[in-house]
Amino acid sequence: MIDHHCHSVTLADLDDTAFASLLTESDRLPAPGTSPLDSSLGLAFRRWCPPALGLPAHAPIADYLARRHALGPAEAARRLFAATGLSHCLVDTGLTAAAGRPLLPLSELASLSGAQVREVVRLESVAESVDAPAARWAGAVEEALRTAAASAVAFKSVLAYRHGLAVPAERPSPSEVARAAATHRSGRRLTDPVLLRQLLWNAVDLGLPIQLHTGFGDPDLTLHHADPSLLTDFIRAVEPAGTPLVLLHAYPYHRQAAWLAQAFPHVYADLGLTLSYTGPRAATVLREFLELAPFGKLLFSTDAYGLPELHTVGAAQYRHALSRTLADWQSDGACTAADAARITRLVSTENSRRLYGLG
Repeated sequence: MIDHHCHSVTLADLDDTAFASLLTESDRLPAPGTSPLDSSLGLAFRRWCPPALGLPAHAPIADYLARRHALGPAEAARRLFAATGLSHCLVDTGLTAAAGRPLLPLSELASLSGAQVREVVRLESVAESVDAPAARWAGAVEEALRTAAASAVAFKSVLAYRHGLAVPAERPSPSEVARAAATHRSGRRLTDPVLLRQLLWNAVDLGLPIQLHTGFGDPDLTLHHADPSLLTDFIRAVEPAGTPLVLLHAYPYHRQAAWLAQAFPHVYADLGLTLSYTGPRAATVLREFLELAPFGKLLFSTDAYGLPELHTVGAAQYRHALSRTLADWQSDGACTAADAARITRLVSTENSRRLYGLG
């Protein structure tokens, strides 16, 4: 399977609190008396990860963490990745640390995981590193993105976090960009809507697929500003260029993302994060994606970050949910076994291979 959107992992020997903090999208401490493990994601983690380390499914968390510590982070990670069946990981390099610990560089992640690892360049991270006068900011960012694109398979935008997805569809004018760039300083968080929109159009011109965060995430996000349907005018504006737009995550707006993928040839929808976090309800949510999303426009990913366990959970949740769904469809006469096999190949591998030009 091709994990078309994920992050790297840490090999730090995490204590129990730091480990649990990576099983939630929140960056806050949990409420007293609660734990991120007491969740649908926690159930999925306890179902799929202990067997990878030689323990029974649903082993007590204390037993799991003791086993993980005994093996050491690197050996545990190797076993967890071996359980995923991933052939490729397309990694968003915009995040460099998890729970305060550094993430592995791509070469080390490839060695550890046994997968082919390719880079997804985060637009905002590139722009924030550019130091240029306001009049030359747009050109300097364009050149920096062009350089980054030479070794990448896609771009990624976190517009949803920085401003929200409701932005004007048209390109900003050079004078608008120069005025906005005059108040931005290199190294600072980029939040100006004009500059964020300029970044998107720079990426459109370069032609690589653009992955866009939509739907739920950490508390830095205002959820209703991340509804992918807010991008509709921008999607229409990009259509003549043909640059693919990939709507990541989407939940609880996954039906909107599915419709956009059905309506516009250059739009794709992603399953990552959603199937992991919905735990026992993953098959239900997957079926809601499949109500409208064409089978050739839906992409598997894990959106795993920090913990190799999240790669394991994401892959297992997807396999289980898709298998259950397609078995029910066959039982009901909705599709044949050959149809089910083709849908599995498309979503698991072939769509990503085609979209990102993977060998």
